[in-house]
Amino acid sequence: MTEHPAASKMRSNLRRHVSGSKTQQLRSSTENGGSGSTLVDSLEHHADEHTALLHRAFQNSDGEPFYKDDRPWVRWPSRFGYVAWQTLTSNPVNVLLVFVPLGIISGAIGWSPTVVFVLNFLAIIPLASLLSFATEELSVKLGQTLGGLMNATFGNAVELIVSIVALKNGEIRIVQASMLGSILSNILLVLGCCFLAGGIKHKEQRFNSTVASTMSSLMAVSTASLIIPATLYAAMGSSNTKDKKDDNILILSHGTAIILLVLYGLYLFFQLKTHADLFDEESGDNDSEEEPAEGHILSPWAAGVALVIVTVAVAVCAEFLVDSIDAIVETAHVSRTFIGLILLPIVGNAAEHVTAVVVATKNKMDLAIGVAIGSSMQIALLVTPFLVVLGWIMNQPMSLHFEIFETVVFFLSVLVTNYLISDGKSNYLEGAMLIGMYIIVALAFYVYPDDAGGDAKSLWTLIP
Repeated sequence: MTEHPAASKMRSNLRRHVSGSKTQQLRSSTENGGSGSTLVDSLEHHADEHTALLHRAFQNSDGEPFYKDDRPWVRWPSRFGYVAWQTLTSNPVNVLLVFVPLGIISGAIGWSPTVVFVLNFLAIIPLASLLSFATEELSVKLGQTLGGLMNATFGNAVELIVSIVALKNGEIRIVQASMLGSILSNILLVLGCCFLAGGIKHKEQRFNSTVASTMSSLMAVSTASLIIPATLYAAMGSSNTKDKKDDNILILSHGTAIILLVLYGLYLFFQLKTHADLFDEESGDNDSEEEPAEGHILSPWAAGVALVIVTVAVAVCAEFLVDSIDAIVETAHVSRTFIGLILLPIVGNAAEHVTAVVVATKNKMDLAIGVAIGSSMQIALLVTPFLVVLGWIMNQPMSLHFEIFETVVFFLSVLVTNYLISDGKSNYLEGAMLIGMYIIVALAFYVYPDDAGGDAKSLWTLIP
């Protein structure tokens, strides 16, 4: 039977007591010809008695845990408490769950917009963690194919929910900045932290360059899908009215979005079906080092219910968060672009950041690459095109036309990332490069005004 954590802690404390306060007594007993082992055995027996008493506090008369009791009125409440505790302690950021009710109350009552923004900002971080946890629990039960689809669907659910709320309110700049910010956050900040943390512990780390190359190629395609609308808008110049240019860009964006969604579907089929061996190849290197598999906590039904509850909570907090952005822009003098591009991605990617860095320190770089670049690819090929199509349905002018400055930053970030992962090796210096570039980008967008690219000039005028 598995030892209860509290019992394990008590046993550990007693043994520390043995090694500390009883060391001198053990030595004198040995020096005087007595039996030192007799003293240790006595204290071990004492510890076992305390452990048994603590076990019995959480067990029924048959020695079974209460959550396995035959009586339903005992088993179900105990089971619920056990699962809830295991879920809440699955990630340290869950301590921030206290901000969820505070954020909802602040928004409902109508507190200061700054307070509402901060409380709901902090509330979404643990909700993102719980969403990730429930998705992992459910995807394991559904097998590889459906599990991959679940991870693709819910992996960036927070960004998707926040963006849908913003799109409904007509905050197109927030939506575009949030999507671009999520991609930059993953390929620069998250990947950089992985390389840095892993490189400090290991001199050089290796990963599957074939998989990384495939992801990089798809990211390059997504970059092209943003560069083409931006250059087309600039190329049309003043020969067309602004409304005519916007209509043409929308036609291009709608067609491009559909193509990107088809490409992402083909990628899933490629990854999960026809070329699954390429993506499973890295697991063979780590089999000997792999730790014993942990028991899964949530049943499929429980994980599904948790997903629904957490998704609803995220939607409510996101509603209050987005509604308070206008007041934050006015009072804090921060641009919408900076809020969407830097602040909101920190919320949505918090759980992924922690996961990627932890696995990188364990020298599981294939998994870290999958989290960082895979998540960026989902945003670029799935979430952003989906929002363009959704805006088309909702009659909102959501397009793939980003400002020239944003497009250039995106292109350079993908270019640098592709260079660094092309050799299938990483070290702490490469991580420092990526983090440094992310800080430069953040500073640039901090001083970048929302109306800077209102009338895009010809791209050719930017070239000497």
